[in-house]
Amino acid sequence: MGQDLASLKEKVLAAIPGADTALIERAYAFACRAHQGQRRLSGHAFIEHPLAVAHILADLELDPTVIGAALLHDVVEDTAVTLETVQEAFGDEVAGLVDGVTRLSRLELRATEDEQVENLRKMFLAMARDIRVILIKLADRLHNLHTLNCLEPPARRRIAEETIEIFAPLAHRLGINRMKMDLEDLALRHLDPTRYYELVDLVARRRGEREAIIAQAIAVIKERLAAEGIHADIQGRAKHFYSIYRKMYEQGRDFGDIYDLIAIRIITEAERDCYGILGVVHALWRPLPGRVKDFIASPKPNMYKSLHTTVVGPEGEPVEIQIRTLEMHRTAEYGIAAHWRYKEGERAGNKGFEERLAWLRQTLEWQQDLRDPQEFLEALKTDLLADVVYVFTPRSDIIELPAGATPIDFAYRIHTDVGHHCIGAKVNGRIAPLHYQLNNGDIVEILTSRKATGPSWDWLNLAQTSSARSRIRNWFKREAWQSNVARGRELVDRELRRHGVDPDAYPAALRNQVLDGIRQHLNLTGVDDLWAGVGAGSLTPNFVAQKLREALARQEKLPQELIAERAAAPDMKPWSGYGRPTQGVRVKGVDNILLRFARCCNPVRGDPIIGYVTRGRGVSVHRRDCPSLAHFRGEEARLIEVAWDLATGGTFPAELEISAFDRPGLLSDVLNTIADTRTNVNSVHARADGNRVAIIDLVLEIRDLSHLKHLTERLSRVRDVYSVGRVTTRSG
Repeated sequence: MGQDLASLKEKVLAAIPGADTALIERAYAFACRAHQGQRRLSGHAFIEHPLAVAHILADLELDPTVIGAALLHDVVEDTAVTLETVQEAFGDEVAGLVDGVTRLSRLELRATEDEQVENLRKMFLAMARDIRVILIKLADRLHNLHTLNCLEPPARRRIAEETIEIFAPLAHRLGINRMKMDLEDLALRHLDPTRYYELVDLVARRRGEREAIIAQAIAVIKERLAAEGIHADIQGRAKHFYSIYRKMYEQGRDFGDIYDLIAIRIITEAERDCYGILGVVHALWRPLPGRVKDFIASPKPNMYKSLHTTVVGPEGEPVEIQIRTLEMHRTAEYGIAAHWRYKEGERAGNKGFEERLAWLRQTLEWQQDLRDPQEFLEALKTDLLADVVYVFTPRSDIIELPAGATPIDFAYRIHTDVGHHCIGAKVNGRIAPLHYQLNNGDIVEILTSRKATGPSWDWLNLAQTSSARSRIRNWFKREAWQSNVARGRELVDRELRRHGVDPDAYPAALRNQVLDGIRQHLNLTGVDDLWAGVGAGSLTPNFVAQKLREALARQEKLPQELIAERAAAPDMKPWSGYGRPTQGVRVKGVDNILLRFARCCNPVRGDPIIGYVTRGRGVSVHRRDCPSLAHFRGEEARLIEVAWDLATGGTFPAELEISAFDRPGLLSDVLNTIADTRTNVNSVHARADGNRVAIIDLVLEIRDLSHLKHLTERLSRVRDVYSVGRVTTRSG
């Protein structure tokens, strides 16, 4: 069937009778106009590429929304069309998919190592938001592999390596076996063309002989199944060149020793018939020991189900046979796409769908612990590419681990705390050493104790997964760090007492503000890092103690006294200008004064501001229109001029209140809009008043007023939002 619009619609209607093909027609017409006059490096019209991608997704039986997004996936990236235009023409869902694919298209996986890691993190986050984005990206990569010959050899090799290392394993994880095999075989053609064509030649030489054996075996099985009253469709299985390549050139096996060169797939109607067929096959031919695998009783984490067996078939040749139901076959071929729901009102969040994405959630969790780029890449490739074993928890949950994994890897895969408190393991009901290598089907129970002192250094050699080793290393780093934090506090307190100052006499706000100022000056992440530096000896306790003593001596002085003190200093000239900036604010006539931003009005850079000298907590910076200033009448002597230092960076908390008509997905849309502006969210609280009105309170990290204005405008455009306002004051 040709790669045209008519055949595309036929595919969609065959998979989803009554589907809205009008959306597909509109998307195709829109893409044709946008790409008019554009050609690919191959010389073909550009529109042929998105059309081919749409056909690949239609073969996976995806719905018109995804097909439409596939037709449009390059218009924002490669034409003058904006995302807003796509959104107006096709709605939020299609535009969201196009935006997700566009963002992934801009990722250069072969950039510097740090950039590559960051891009991979973004890819997994995009997948977590909407898995359909990566389905379109996989189809895009598959078609690009068909047209790689127009690129220079280095570019072809780079794309082929990316495909083998990242995209094919992702297709496997998503259970899309058909796409995985195509990606691997096409990539191999460009990655190692000499061996690829040698392999094609080897397979072709004995094709007639193999086809005769397959035909003979199929005839025998059909006859026996008919006698047993079992209906089944039996067919030869296509060869996967990359699988043969790995066995020959990576495992060192001879071509004649590869058992799945002659392969048959039997598809039946009911699960019980699968086991009946297995019995028939084993009655016909002797099974090879260790080659029978039951993935129906114990599905793979990507939900793959099938029975596998290898028998000594006709002519004494080994024949691999897969037995499955039609539904199992659809899941094996289409993967996560087979679990997508097309009917109105249904969602993809069913149990099977969620289980299929469990590995993605695990990846997003452990990658937060891996800050070193090389370590992250190693862990990712290990988890995606390594040969695996499937083991069970005592509750029969299946856990996938790399081959060679130990109970330590199992413990940390369950949870970090389970790993840290592990004191032993049982495998199949018996105590096993922590260096035991787990095998398929093992039932593993981790023995823990709250009194456990944590991992030991030799666990780093026993653990096989990068994620487990990283968590063990982080534990040792944290233990040493916590010890230094405690020692640092003790040394500073001792230094203060040596100068006659009681550490407990400090107001907590004053102490915290001084320490935070030192931390910022030294570019440290947190105050505990400051204590750890003192404890480790990289900072002197006297340096911190002196800053604290100076702050205590200055806390009760009024602005006029501070200015007079500065003018009287022998090494300073009298000066009525603004002092050096602290936290992005300059105080008139004063340097080194403690500052804090009033939480009643949360000023942001650009707001008109004024300072108030508090008792014991430095200068509190307010917006000039803050209602709290009315409470300071009679204390005007404590008001002091302050000004923003526009050259200083940093962010400021700002509170927004959003009112909207309540609907499913509203909060998600709001938070995604905020994320698109690269704005951090400190806190969020959402509630509904019973009249379908939702109120969302947000505290955000804002750079300045222009940032706040831009964000407010973007939030105002979110569907069903009717007001976005800044909370100017809070009581207290």
